[in-house]
Amino acid sequence: MNILAEASLEPHVFSSTFNVEHIRADFPILNLEIEGKPLVYLDSAASSQMPQPVIDRLIRYQTTQHANINRAVYYLSEVATAEYQKARCKLQQFVNAREDREIIFTSGTTDAINLVMHGYGRKFIQADDEIILTTLEHHSNIVPWQMLAKEKGAKIRVVPINDAGELDINAYQKLFNARTKFVSLIHVSNALGTINPIKEMIAYAHQHDVPVLIDGAQAAPHIPIDVQELDCDFYAFSAHKLCGPTGVGMLYGKAEMLERMQPFKGGGDMIASVTFEETTYAEIPHKFEAGTPPIAAAIGFGAAVDYISSIGLEQIAAYEYDLLSYATERMMAIPGVKIIGTAAHKAAVISFTIEGIHPHDIGTILNEDGIAVRTGHHCAQPVMRRFNVPATSRASFSFYNKKTEIDALIAGIKTVQKVFL
Repeated sequence: MNILAEASLEPHVFSSTFNVEHIRADFPILNLEIEGKPLVYLDSAASSQMPQPVIDRLIRYQTTQHANINRAVYYLSEVATAEYQKARCKLQQFVNAREDREIIFTSGTTDAINLVMHGYGRKFIQADDEIILTTLEHHSNIVPWQMLAKEKGAKIRVVPINDAGELDINAYQKLFNARTKFVSLIHVSNALGTINPIKEMIAYAHQHDVPVLIDGAQAAPHIPIDVQELDCDFYAFSAHKLCGPTGVGMLYGKAEMLERMQPFKGGGDMIASVTFEETTYAEIPHKFEAGTPPIAAAIGFGAAVDYISSIGLEQIAAYEYDLLSYATERMMAIPGVKIIGTAAHKAAVISFTIEGIHPHDIGTILNEDGIAVRTGHHCAQPVMRRFNVPATSRASFSFYNKKTEIDALIAGIKTVQKVFL
């Protein structure tokens, strides 16, 4: 079976100006050796590596600009406040939001989803209402909605997937009824790499006056995002998958949706006035940013967006597609290796199993050759159950990877087979 042929994927072409060696020079960690072998980092779906310009920006903030924001009129505080807000504007432009106040800083994608669950779900979803999720969801887009459903007496409805790991869109449409009140779905599967047709799915939900949240954690680093074109009500992703620091992410929300929501957290900065009798909340986005925010991380997030934008997401997508095609063809040629997830539209992720060998053993042996892949259920246990596997090994590629690293992975897989078979 030729996955690439069956998928009918269109060829992508990246510019001759794209020089992976020049890009790799920006990532000091790629010079490391593991077990005396050059690091082959193939786990960017978990966390991408950080380029020197982002590292330098974090250092500059910490050494010349550090202060708390929105709290004082002295120089450092004013500078830190301005840089923090500048980062918000960068994210607004990155996703093409209408206004910068539609960007909420969070601690990550999980925090952003929980914010919507508490702020919108707990206010508007009632007993017997229905929430649509998909089989492809990360646990962070399942568990919060289960909590809400249990609290409210609501019901979770789930869109199934086919053997290729693609959503059954007909089944999705049939789930809608008068009780459907919310849809929350992943843009790109972290476990399989499937790119979902979210624009069409959002449009169908809106025909039924149902708002939609998109988990974009795996999409934002790889493909251009335009929230106005998508017309999603909410969109969330994290910095650490986008060459930025951990501990910070963002939630885009349409202003009219955010204004209707109740705050997720209470504390300083999210208020207009406080007495012991009553609190008046601040305007968005501040209503949802209680306490001292991750100032340095947010500024680093902005720097990461600058870096990614300087390369261009179209260029990144084309180059990563080339890596995915090459890796898929080479892995398909190895007897005993099975790729889990063969969707027609995929991001640069390959989940695989090797007949007779547990994924954790695969990861352990690959590590001895300096190759870093993720093993386990990838916080997507419903996906694993659908394919009747306890876990997979997952190689995820980024624009700083190169084909010789894929060659190293292929050699490593053959070594694993020699050790265990």
